[in-house]
Amino acid sequence: MMGINSISGTSNIYGIKGYGQDESGSGAILNSGESQVKSPGRKSSPAECETCKDRKYQDGSDEMVSFKSAAHISPGAAASAVRSHEQEHVSNAYKDAAQNNGKVISANVSIHTSVCPECGRSYVSGGTTSTQIKYFNEENPYQQDLKSTDAMKYRGMNVNLAG
Repeated sequence: MMGINSISGTSNIYGIKGYGQDESGSGAILNSGESQVKSPGRKSSPAECETCKDRKYQDGSDEMVSFKSAAHISPGAAASAVRSHEQEHVSNAYKDAAQNNGKVISANVSIHTSVCPECGRSYVSGGTTSTQIKYFNEENPYQQDLKSTDAMKYRGMNVNLAG
C-alpha cells in the first residue's frame, strides 16, 4: 500500500504566509478566506484554527514521488494535491509494469477525509493507492508449458471456411 498521510506538526515550514488581522484588529486570522464562525463545542473557528494551519502531509511509501518530506497544504487545496499525488503512484505502477514485462491488473485510489478536532472542518486527510501487477516470466518452465498448452487449445479455434 502506498499513499500520502497527513501529520500534525508544530511549525509551518512556509513561514508566516497566510497570516493577517481580522477587521476589528483583535485576533490573528491564520487561515485567510475561511469562516470566522465558531461552531458550538469547538475551540476555534476555521479561520483561527491552529491545527489546520500546522497540518502537514507526507508520503510514507518507498517510491520516488512528491511529499517525501512533510509539507503544508491548505485545506482547500488538499483534495486536488492528494489526488494528484496518488495519481503519481498509479503512473509509477504502469511504468514499472511496462519496463518489467508486466500488466497492471488493478489500480485503486482511496481518498480519506477527517474532521478537525479544533474547528470541526472536514478536510482531506490523505490517500491510499493499491495496485496489482502481474509479471510474466518467459524463462519459467511452467510459463512455457502454459503457453504451449494454450497454443494447442486455441489452434484452429477461429477457422474461416468460407474463404
